[in-house]
Amino acid sequence: MAGGRRARQETRREIEQFLSIGPVQVAELDLPGARGAEDRGTADTEGVELRPGPGGAPITPGSVFVLVRRAGRPVGTLLGQVPDGADPVAVLAGLARELPPQAPPEPLPVPPSASVVVATRERAGRLARALDSLLAQDHPDFEIVVVDNAPVTEETRELVERKYGERVRYVCEPVPGLAIAHNRGLAAVHGRVVAFTDDDVVADPRWLTELTAPFAADPGLGCATGLILPARLRTPAQVLLESHGGFAKGFVPRTYDPARPPADEPLFPFTAGRFGSGANMAFRTSVLRAVGGFDPATGAGTRARGGDDLYGFVRVLAEGRRLRYTPSALVWHHHRETWRDLETQAYGYGAGLTAYLTAILVSRPALLPAFLARVPGGLAHARGLTAVRGPEAGDGAGAAGGGAGAGVPGGGAGAGVPGGHDSRTHPWPRRLSRLQRRGMLYGPVGYLRARRALRTVGLEAR
Repeated sequence: MAGGRRARQETRREIEQFLSIGPVQVAELDLPGARGAEDRGTADTEGVELRPGPGGAPITPGSVFVLVRRAGRPVGTLLGQVPDGADPVAVLAGLARELPPQAPPEPLPVPPSASVVVATRERAGRLARALDSLLAQDHPDFEIVVVDNAPVTEETRELVERKYGERVRYVCEPVPGLAIAHNRGLAAVHGRVVAFTDDDVVADPRWLTELTAPFAADPGLGCATGLILPARLRTPAQVLLESHGGFAKGFVPRTYDPARPPADEPLFPFTAGRFGSGANMAFRTSVLRAVGGFDPATGAGTRARGGDDLYGFVRVLAEGRRLRYTPSALVWHHHRETWRDLETQAYGYGAGLTAYLTAILVSRPALLPAFLARVPGGLAHARGLTAVRGPEAGDGAGAAGGGAGAGVPGGGAGAGVPGGHDSRTHPWPRRLSRLQRRGMLYGPVGYLRARRALRTVGLEAR
């Protein structure tokens, strides 16, 4: 009884601390050309372009989370503090030039034909914003397929038919579940590569080209993922999530090859969350179809709560195909906005993690020995995922991926705002850690319940 009262009091304190988190502006800063050592620390603003993030207002004095581009290519993030009366372009450009140099990008081959699948349910306003950005892609040969998942109204169908006509194909999937919707889209597409994104993103104009071109360069590539950054940091929930990593995986391209397991990933390939996220992923269509698509007993909208994207990553890797993380393939994501949203998200992520692992072992029993060998390390990894993470001082070491505290007077955690991937500039509430652990315990049960539910509608899990 007393323990429950203490937990409630602690949660109230955490919510009060959470509500004190202030908003942060989001911006893009584009620096011209290739940077040499001579321009480090200079304040020259010639050719520099500063613009707000998607749908944002012009940048004003205050805290600004900045995506830094070099000649249009994303190279890092930083946090800047623009003083009253200062020129935001000059302040932020000076900070941006402190980011470590990046290797020049390799020339891209002509990307293969592509299909983009967007699963949605009763969110026509957000969907329209996403579709507008997708139709502006510079890819030479692509189609867009909207999968309306278990619709209650005709709003999505009417939007697609009225506003987008033949430019977007509409498909209805009556059975709820994100993996089920994605499988319906997979069955309908014509492109050699199929990309998946969500209805709450804004895609960079080069997103699809950057995400799919690696498939032309590497015949053994089965999957590609890209960079996900916050479209807005207006609410405490959005700021807290991004300060603990959000969905970003940094700015260094990386290829994961099952024939050459990475030395720094002892749990490979079971830590699939490191590879990317479902809002920004693509597969060679023939490969994804050959493995049976996504497990329909996983994903949002099922009792498993999530894990469909992670299942897809590991399933493709288990077939001997490579996975490529490509940070130049960028989408802006509208993070969830409230404390209640974060509670739902924490529980769902925990459940999805263990649900997808259960799904993998059910579909590929041959992976069980490798999985059991990694269980001790996996338990330590799970404890780390659900630990109560406190603020950490930024040391600049992660600046190429968005150095924590970069550009903040005094630097590091004292700024109380996000600087980059996993900068941890706000304490992660114990309440959310507990919910994630509960979700992890529930995940296998949720997956098995989801499998049973599928049988009632005439479907079978993979």
